[in-house]
Amino acid sequence: MSRKIYVNLAVKSLEESIAFFTQLGFNFNPQFSDSSASCLMISDDIFVMLLSEARFLSFTPKMLCNTQTHTEMLLCLSCDSREEVDQIVRKAVTAGGAMYNEAQDHGFMYAHGFQDLDGHIWELIYMDAGLAL
Repeated sequence: MSRKIYVNLAVKSLEESIAFFTQLGFNFNPQFSDSSASCLMISDDIFVMLLSEARFLSFTPKMLCNTQTHTEMLLCLSCDSREEVDQIVRKAVTAGGAMYNEAQDHGFMYAHGFQDLDGHIWELIYMDAGLAL
């Protein structure tokens, strides 16, 4: 069976988050979107449900963490090149996100990332399989 992943993220402003990720070049599935949630399509099998904080809290008895001061999780996406990694980071910063770390070159892997409008950390990596151990 082929599995799909749906990552759920709480956002303060659904409209601003949709605009942010649209500027990064992502699309949304209107079939799984309404006024309190929107389905960000990463690939054919990876989706991020951007949920208003109230909607997110309807799924869990736990409190939301402050993503400006605490790391909730690290979301990591692969890219096809180092240039694509840097391009997406530039787009994210231009769209209102922030860099949280400098780019890291590990030889076989190049990594960089950004924080979205809500402080969620998105890492981007390019791995050169020919250089991997």
